[in-house]
Amino acid sequence: MFVQASPSAAKSRAMEYDPETALTRLRRHRGKGSYVIGQLGQSLDGRIATPTGASKYINGHEALRHLHRIRARVDAVLIGVGTAIADDPQLTTRHVEGPSPVRVVIDPHGRLPASTAMLHDGATPVLVITCEGRSVPGGAERLVLPCDGTGHIPPATIIDALAHRSLRRLLIEGGAETLARFLNAAAIDELHLMVAPIVLGSGKTGLNLAPISEVDEAMRPLVRTMRFPDGDMLCMCDLQMSDAA
Repeated sequence: MFVQASPSAAKSRAMEYDPETALTRLRRHRGKGSYVIGQLGQSLDGRIATPTGASKYINGHEALRHLHRIRARVDAVLIGVGTAIADDPQLTTRHVEGPSPVRVVIDPHGRLPASTAMLHDGATPVLVITCEGRSVPGGAERLVLPCDGTGHIPPATIIDALAHRSLRRLLIEGGAETLARFLNAAAIDELHLMVAPIVLGSGKTGLNLAPISEVDEAMRPLVRTMRFPDGDMLCMCDLQMSDAA
């Protein structure tokens, strides 16, 4: 779980949402190697779904538009196969102006259904990252990468493979387990946490990271905050900087 940096280090300031300011770090990293941004929408108590799995709509429309603005600025958007199966997302920029990114599904064990909508809409290419011996459905390009001993593909391996395809500005959009895997691997440069002013009280939590023993081991990102017009709060967490920076 993220702990806010000390006041002297955080230098945070609350302001009304401005898209250009919110995406400053992402914009500045064009042509400077890989840059990975993660996003998560949640309630005030850190929930991303109710106990029944309902998650629409925890966040408001302006948070959704912000997510689509990020998509329009990256080369590729990544999701885990579980999210692809559960939500069947389009992963396009239909709510804002700008190009839609390459859509990447991380699917180590070849579970992606052939009926997945993005395989048939022709909007942008679909790349399925999988392990040796696994097939992918028609409509997607297959990228085989080595799995580790847990049956997962290490985030660094994924980032490097995509960089070789000139896909260097990456959005890790979901789900929670995929985002946690990248965070645990220190493979996220910036996290955009969109917090809705509601309390669910129970349900699935968004950030389930590897346990720590001491508070001193906690991530302490440099955090800026903005308010969306419809009430949600955007926390922009710079994971390249901390209270030691």
